[in-house]
Amino acid sequence: MSRTSSELGTRAAVGVVLIGLAVLALWAGGLGFWLILAVAGILMMGEWAGLTGATPRQRRIAQYALSAPLAVMAPNLAAGPSFVALGLLTGAAFFVAAVTRRPRLAGGILYVGLPILALLMLRERAEQGLLLTFWAMALVWACDTGAYFAGRAIGGPKLAPRISPNKTWAGFIGGVIAGTVFAFVLVRLFDLPAALALATPVLGAFSQAGDLYESYLKRQAGVKDSSNLLPGHGGVLDRLDGLVFAAPIAALLVLLVA
Repeated sequence: MSRTSSELGTRAAVGVVLIGLAVLALWAGGLGFWLILAVAGILMMGEWAGLTGATPRQRRIAQYALSAPLAVMAPNLAAGPSFVALGLLTGAAFFVAAVTRRPRLAGGILYVGLPILALLMLRERAEQGLLLTFWAMALVWACDTGAYFAGRAIGGPKLAPRISPNKTWAGFIGGVIAGTVFAFVLVRLFDLPAALALATPVLGAFSQAGDLYESYLKRQAGVKDSSNLLPGHGGVLDRLDGLVFAAPIAALLVLLVA
């Protein structure tokens, strides 16, 4: 077996495990979903610290600071995904900025914490919580898939060549279309509110903006991946960069229209 085939096999196997874990946690909801997100959040905070050039001590401070609002988000055990948790996230960011003198490191508290809060808020919705959270998460996967195949098949002008040379405008548009089609399938099959499907192109654009932003961070840091935690996939931030931008907007839209 060639090295390339082996790497593709490893990537595919890890990808299947990650999707299975995400679906299982999403279906379970409650503490199970919170636990998976909390662990992912701590790992993402560590990767963010690495991208910003923080020292190991500063990385630990940021992770400890994030753990407090994450703990408060635990449904049934604490305040849950509430405005109390939002206030604690803001306070933790100010604390990290004051202690480490690194505003970019402190920004990671919100960068990591807000999408986790948003996903938990969606999952805890009394009506359609599972569907709404699945919509917010899976539209990102649909966008990524559509962008990949459209970019490969069509090519054309680059989207942001200085940041991510492989991304094209065709891929961007293909990703937005794929995410939107997926949303309307959910409308048809599972009664997703049509207003959310109509707003999905905006979320698709935010998802790909999140991907670009992390590419920018990695280019600034001079690294290919946020970490090597996931074989063939890089780090947790590499897998969730689109969701980081899309999830808070999705939660806000649900609060407004659903």
